[in-house]
Amino acid sequence: MSRLYLVDDHLMVREGLRAVLQIAGHEVVGETADPTVAVADIQRLMPEVLLLDLSLGGRSGFEVLADLQRRALSVRTVMLTMSAQPQHVAESLRMGAAGYVLKGAPSSEVLRAIEVVLQGRRYLGQEVADLAVQALTADTDVDPFAALSPRERQIVVMVVTGLSSAAIGRELHLSPKTVDTYRSRLMGKLGTANVTALVRLAMRHQLLGTDAP
Repeated sequence: MSRLYLVDDHLMVREGLRAVLQIAGHEVVGETADPTVAVADIQRLMPEVLLLDLSLGGRSGFEVLADLQRRALSVRTVMLTMSAQPQHVAESLRMGAAGYVLKGAPSSEVLRAIEVVLQGRRYLGQEVADLAVQALTADTDVDPFAALSPRERQIVVMVVTGLSSAAIGRELHLSPKTVDTYRSRLMGKLGTANVTALVRLAMRHQLLGTDAP
């Protein structure tokens, strides 16, 4: 039996997953939709495996991975997400995730991923492995910012140039909270865990050269 913790913003998903895991003999020691609560619980409960979604109601699972790294908390993390974007797979692995499973996979694959990461190995299904290879070998001319709306690109540029949420809000007539929501969603879309990673990505694709005011 293994001690597991679940992070997903959909209660029905957590309930279904908990049932599958308990039938398989695992113990679910806690669950939440909130990244902040998740890290506090992991520090307190010390689960062996974390099953983590990337999209958390306007926030990102990358926040959890980054916080786990900052606090040096040791938990084997399996990403369980709808996101099949190659850059999300690669960024998850770079940030310490041990496995990556798409939500469309059968429950047997989730159980297999748990088994493998508990052995100290990484788990990637073949479809996910192909995505990781795409991300790691992709032509840098592929622009990850191309799918963003003009407003989203504008906010990215402002964040990258060092403006605070309050300053961005004044410029765009938005509340700082709305800007923070944009910022979190954009980092999730782009597969970046923090502003530093966002700056690196923007520089690599010369975003400021074309979008800077």
